[in-house]
Amino acid sequence: MMHATLEKALRTVLDNWEKMKKSHEDDAADDAEQFEASFYKWIEAVRQWYRGLEQKPTSLEDALLLPEMATSMELLPVELQLNFETELELIVEGQERMEDERYD
Repeated sequence: MMHATLEKALRTVLDNWEKMKKSHEDDAADDAEQFEASFYKWIEAVRQWYRGLEQKPTSLEDALLLPEMATSMELLPVELQLNFETELELIVEGQERMEDERYD
């Protein structure tokens, strides 16, 4: 079972992804910004959850085997999986992405 905070944040990401995919030109920029903000809010929730783990995986591969991360990968659209893996790898390595390095 996924941690409630992670699940709620991921659901928001998925909802905003669907909304962005269906958005009309007038709303596309706003929907994209809303999606991006929710994605990084979810990543921050993952970071906080990871910090609280007693046994932290030392590799991306091991982190992806954690039930919460495996479930996240199953739920994420293929287009978002690489972005998530990149962010998770930074979390495992104890690195933080600078604001201007985020995906645009």
